[in-house]
Amino acid sequence: MEHAVTHTHRDDTASKIGMWLFLFTEMFLFVGLFLVYSIYRFRNPEAFHQAAEELSTFIGTLNTVILLISSMTVAMSITSIQKGDKKLTLILLGITIFLALFFLVNKYFEWGAKIEHGLYPGSSYLKELGHGDILFFGLYFFMTGLHAFHIIVGMILLGFVYHRVATGRVHSTDFAFLENGGLYWHLVDLIWIFLFPLFYLIT
Repeated sequence: MEHAVTHTHRDDTASKIGMWLFLFTEMFLFVGLFLVYSIYRFRNPEAFHQAAEELSTFIGTLNTVILLISSMTVAMSITSIQKGDKKLTLILLGITIFLALFFLVNKYFEWGAKIEHGLYPGSSYLKELGHGDILFFGLYFFMTGLHAFHIIVGMILLGFVYHRVATGRVHSTDFAFLENGGLYWHLVDLIWIFLFPLFYLIT
């Protein structure tokens, strides 16, 4: 029995290290994109200023609040599984997944509004506005789109976590999979915390 516990502990440690390494590579990717954005903004301050005014600060703020709450609920789910409260864990994970879907729905309508007004890469209207606007909205769609992709991956991951909790494979003495899912979700939240001011607040 002691050998089994030791083996499980080593597996959990290895999985956590693997997740942290993966998260660092993801952070490097976005840090590189943040640097690219900063350079282009420095070179095109006026165009970036005017383009940023086309974005909805309200929707950006709402999505920020949604992700902050979802980070709280996923953290609370880890605490609840540690206490052996399976039902509460499932409720909190369900709320987290719902909030992620809510975020994507908001993003869908936000993108839809920009596309309707011709503010998307490759549009004839955007080409008329100038090079700076093309760069801004190119980065906007790429970076927020990449973030949305991470949201979808996070939802799938948390869906697997939900299933494992429901079937008893994740429980109070073996919850590393839930912790790793929570870590990934916190990364998604952290990335948005940087994206939000870059696109919506700095004008």
